Amino acid sequence: AMSQASSSSAGSPLSQFCTKTVVPFLTIFVFFVYLINNYGIGETIDLQKIEDQPQALLRHKEMLANSQVVGEHMADIKSGKSHIYDIIKDEDEDSADGIGAGSNNPMSMDEVLSFLNDFIANLHQRFIGHKQADYFEIWALFHDYALEVLYPWDREYIKRMPERRSDGSIFLSIATYRDENCFNTISGAYSKSKNPDMLNVGLVQQNCLENCRSGILDQTGRMEDVPPDDDCYKLFCESELGKPHCEAGRVRQMLINEPESLGPYFARYIASKLWNGEQWYMQIDAHMYFLQDWDAESIEMLKAAPSKKPVISHYPPPEEYKFANSATRAAPRLCGPVFAHMDLENQIIRLEGSNNYDKLQLKTPRFAPFIAAGYFVAHSDFLREVPFDPFLPWIFMGEEISLSARLWTHGFDIFSPSKSVTSHIYGRRKKPKFWESVHRLFHFGVHNPLQMLVLDRVKNQLGYPEAATDFVEPRTILTHLDEYSMGTTRKLEDFLKNVGLDMQKKEVIFTGWCEKGRPPPDKLEYSSLYEFLAE
Repeated sequence: AMSQASSSSAGSPLSQFCTKTVVPFLTIFVFFVYLINNYGIGETIDLQKIEDQPQALLRHKEMLANSQVVGEHMADIKSGKSHIYDIIKDEDEDSADGIGAGSNNPMSMDEVLSFLNDFIANLHQRFIGHKQADYFEIWALFHDYALEVLYPWDREYIKRMPERRSDGSIFLSIATYRDENCFNTISGAYSKSKNPDMLNVGLVQQNCLENCRSGILDQTGRMEDVPPDDDCYKLFCESELGKPHCEAGRVRQMLINEPESLGPYFARYIASKLWNGEQWYMQIDAHMYFLQDWDAESIEMLKAAPSKKPVISHYPPPEEYKFANSATRAAPRLCGPVFAHMDLENQIIRLEGSNNYDKLQLKTPRFAPFIAAGYFVAHSDFLREVPFDPFLPWIFMGEEISLSARLWTHGFDIFSPSKSVTSHIYGRRKKPKFWESVHRLFHFGVHNPLQMLVLDRVKNQLGYPEAATDFVEPRTILTHLDEYSMGTTRKLEDFLKNVGLDMQKKEVIFTGWCEKGRPPPDKLEYSSLYEFLAE
C-alpha cells in the first residue's frame, strides 16, 4: 500500500511542479548564497580564491596575466567585476546595431598596437616547441588561440571603429616582407603626392632582425646568410622628407620579427587595423613607383565611376613603365581568371589576364570583374561591411578572388583605373619569401599542405564542390565564416556567372564584356557611357 501511495504521489501535479520548478530554483538560490557568503556583494573577486575553476575562468585568468584584455571594459574585467565572456556575448548580441557609422568610444591606436603586438608574440611562443608538428597540429595551434583571443577582440574593434571622416584624408595600407624597396616606396608615395599632409600610411613590416637567411631560387635551392633587413620606417622617419610626416603621426607601423610572419594576407589584416578614420582607403605593395599626383588622380577616378560603392583596382604596369604615357594611354585591365594547376595552389582561382585592351583613355572608368591586392582604392566604409578575415594565415593565393566576390556580393562595383598611376616591381625571384619563415619555424615542406588546408576556407566561400561544408576537415577551418564571407546584396552565383567561372567543372567561360570595355550583364543601363567604343 505504501508503494502504491508513493507511486501515486510522485505523479501528482503538485509533485511535478516541485520537481520541475521548485528544486531548480532552490539550487540556483543556494548557489547565489554561496557566492555572496564567499565573495560579498560588489566586492572584487580574487581569482586566486576560486578552486576547481571552469575552463572559461581559467582562460580569463590567463588573459589577465598576459595583459591580453583590452577595450572599454578593461578596468571592470581586471577588477573582477565583469567577465570577458559575458561582455563578448552581450556585444555580439548588439553587433547588428554596433557596426555602423562609428563608435562614441573608438579604440585608440595604442590599444590596437598593444593588442596586436601581444597577440603575435604570444602566438609565436605557442608555436615554439612544436618543431615537428604536422600541418593539422599547426593549424590547431593558430585556430584555438585566435578563437579565444583574436576573434573576440576583432568583433569589439569593429564595434569601436572610428567614424569615417569627410576631410579628403587617405589611408595607404602597405605590408612588407623583408623588402628592400620599402623605403623607396614610402618616399615615392609622399614625394609624388599632391596632398602629402592628407596621406596616412599604415605599415606592417615583417623583417629579419638577426641570424638572417634567404633562399636562392635556382636549381640548387640553397640557402645563404644575408644581412638583417633595413627598417624602412626608421629610415623614412629619419629622412628630411619623412621626419615631419612621422612627427605628425601620419606614418603608423607595426614591426613583426620574420619568424612570427603569418603571410601576406594576414599582414594586410593587421594593416587594416591601423586605419584611423581616413576618408579613403588604398592598398599597395611595398615595391611600387608613382605618377605625380597619384593620390588625387586615384580619388578622381573613384569619384568618376558610375556607382555608389565603387572600387578601383588593377595589376599596375611593370617598373619600366613611362608615366609620361599616362596622360593619354589607357591603363591595363584585369580580366582573365584561371584555375591554378599547381598542386600547392589547390586549384584556387588565379588572376592572370591583365592587358592593355583599350585604345582610348576615358574619363569614366570601365567596369572590371576582379580586385588586385597590389593596388585598389575604395571609400573606407568597406572596412565595416567587408572586414578582413582573421582566420586566414599563411595564404598567398586566394585573397584576390575572395575579396572580389565578397565586395561584389556586398554591393560594391569594381572598376579598372582609366590611367596607370603606379607601377610595380615584378619577378623578385632571388628575394626572401614568407614560406621560408614557416619552414624554419617548423620544418621543411610543411608550408604547402598548410596553405592548402587554409585555402579550403576560401574555396568553401566560393562554392568549390570539394570544399563543401560536409567535406571540410577539420571543421575549424570554417570557424565564424559567416561573419567574414559573402554579402546578401547580390548572389554569389550571379558574380560567378558575370565573371565566367564554373566551379563545378573548373572551367573559365569567356564573357567578353571586360575585354571589350563594356558593362557586365547586370549593369547594361550604363552602356551609353561606352557606346562609341568599337567592338
